[in-house]
Amino acid sequence: VPQIGKVILGNNVDVGANTTIDRGALGDTVLEDGVKLDNQIQIAHNVKIGKHTAIAACVGIAGSSTIGAYCTLAGASSVLGHLALADHVNVSANSMITHSIHQAGTYTGAMPTMEHAKWRKNIARLKQLDDMVRRIKRLESELAELRNSEKGS
Repeated sequence: VPQIGKVILGNNVDVGANTTIDRGALGDTVLEDGVKLDNQIQIAHNVKIGKHTAIAACVGIAGSSTIGAYCTLAGASSVLGHLALADHVNVSANSMITHSIHQAGTYTGAMPTMEHAKWRKNIARLKQLDDMVRRIKRLESELAELRNSEKGS
């Protein structure tokens, strides 16, 4: 696909060393007023970054993503393609954004490095963590009731 779009920079945009901003594929890549980009950042085609957003070194933003105004993306975080982040979203270092974020707030998605097979097992368990906590609380409650009924008899 020919890259026929432009890169449009608003007023007071800072772009650090070795930062790459790809021109739009069909539309434009747009950085609004006051955006601050650190060094070694990759901004892909058709990305839109809202005013006064600050992005730290080694961040990668995949194509056609939209980052809201007054956001911060800490070092080495990444945003997958075609996603949207609301205004006032703060992303912690090394976090990978894999889905759109529709509410302001701070988001973290980093895990320590470990052997791959162990990581796969832990991720599968992590996805079940909320249900496991509820089941444990229910079992603890049932156990407490059982103990209380035994004391009473």
